[in-house]
Amino acid sequence: MPRAAPALLLLVLAACSPSAATTTDKSSPVDGVRVAIPAESAAPPPVRAEGATGAWVSAGSTVRFGYAGEAPLLSLECSSGQLVVTRNAAAPIGAAALFALQGSGYILRLPVDATALPGQPGYVWQGAIAANDPRLTLFKGKFAGTLPGAGHIEVPASETPGALIKRCAGG
Repeated sequence: MPRAAPALLLLVLAACSPSAATTTDKSSPVDGVRVAIPAESAAPPPVRAEGATGAWVSAGSTVRFGYAGEAPLLSLECSSGQLVVTRNAAAPIGAAALFALQGSGYILRLPVDATALPGQPGYVWQGAIAANDPRLTLFKGKFAGTLPGAGHIEVPASETPGALIKRCAGG
C-alpha cells in the first residue's frame, strides 16, 4: 500500500489545481458560471404580416418606433436637453457598447449601457446625447443601426423624431 500513496497524492493535487476551463478574467463575477440556453428555449420571433412596416408613434416627450402589436424596437426621449436613445433589446448586466447609427449623411456611434427600466424585466441598451448635436439629423431620414447582440435595425424616414429633437433642443 505504501506505493499507492504517492499516486493518490498526485490525484488529489491534480483535482485541486485550476482546470484549463477556469477563467482568469478579473472582470468576471466571483464563482460565476456560464450556462448555455438551448436554442429551442429561445423566444419565438414575432409574427408579422408580410409587408408590415414599422412606424413612429409620439407620446409626449417620447417617440417610439416599432410594429403594431409588438414592443417598440427603438425609443427616443427628451430629458433635460438630452436625447435619451433606448434600443429595446436584451443587454447583459453591466455591459457597455457603441450603437452604430448611419443615415442622412451622418454616422453616430452612441455609447450605450445596459440599463434597467422601471416596470420592465431585464436590461436594455440606453445612451444619451445632447439634443442640439447636429448628427441627430440622421433620425429625420431613413437610417440603420447595429448593436452587438441586438442585431441590425432599419428605420424609415419620419418627421416624428425630428419634431421631438427640435422641441428638446429648445428650438
